[in-house]
Amino acid sequence: MARSYFVTGTDTGVGKTTVSCALLRAFAAQGKRVIGMKPVVAGSENGKWPDVEQLIAASNISAAREYVNPYAFDPPISPHIAAQQAGIEIDLTVIQRAHQTLSNQADIVIVEGAGGFLVPVNQTQNGADLVCALNLPVILVVGMRLGCLNHALLTAQAIRISGLPLAGWVANGIDSQMLAAAENVATLEQGLDCPLLGIIPFTKNGYPEKIQFFDCLKALGSTE
Repeated sequence: MARSYFVTGTDTGVGKTTVSCALLRAFAAQGKRVIGMKPVVAGSENGKWPDVEQLIAASNISAAREYVNPYAFDPPISPHIAAQQAGIEIDLTVIQRAHQTLSNQADIVIVEGAGGFLVPVNQTQNGADLVCALNLPVILVVGMRLGCLNHALLTAQAIRISGLPLAGWVANGIDSQMLAAAENVATLEQGLDCPLLGIIPFTKNGYPEKIQFFDCLKALGSTE
């Protein structure tokens, strides 16, 4: 059975896909069979969904699209609204079955969320319900910018209230002008009380070619 992790963020656009792909490549470098999953995506470009394409490219095994990405919507809006406009409702059992199928094929499954942790996925359930349905440990991507301390601590609190383990966090530099960046990282190291898996420096295009994770990443991939 695969080891799976759910990657969430302090907001949309904070680098969840970048981190998810980097995790896939890092685990693959350890000799693991890895695959990425994006249960719900909203926002297409020229008929494609970039987040999903990047996850597929970073995986070293393949699976049917319906399992990798059960729900895809064109408008870049909240998933529950996009689904409502499409005349459907996102069903968590569909996502559970898809994840189980991927877990049967891989050693590591990296599941990337949509938006932030509590984004609605249908009229009665949100991202927290999705992760609870999958029963996965969570990796939090913190977009390092002014306000990130509050966003990160609130998100971590919501994760723990949901009864889910916070496996670690990644500091992603998304603001080149951020003041006291190192001090903010230190504050979050203390406040989040979970392993800092890596620090991604700011890059102009937002897609660093290679991300160096800390040694604690090896513990995440342990199947013992």
